[in-house]
Amino acid sequence: MKIYVKVYRVQGEVLVAACDEELLGKTFREGELKLEVKERFYKGELREVEELESLLEEATIANLTGERCVKKAIELGYVDEKRVLYIQGVPHAQMAKLL
Repeated sequence: MKIYVKVYRVQGEVLVAACDEELLGKTFREGELKLEVKERFYKGELREVEELESLLEEATIANLTGERCVKKAIELGYVDEKRVLYIQGVPHAQMAKLL
């Protein structure tokens, strides 16, 4: 399985939005929390999860949804596993680099 990745470049910021392929277009709810994996935000290129490393190196902000994306970001040291939010069992993490 692959991941969808979309890169936004705005005013010096590089935002990487990535989600596991099978989550695209789905909505998850748990209590007051709602996670929408919208195509217009996440659907960019279909890539191998290993490619996330070079993208996160360049990113100043990242929005990551799904087991593969979040696990890779944790392995690379970009996300603290204690800070991962789970909605209906789906992991979601955000990252911001302070420059």
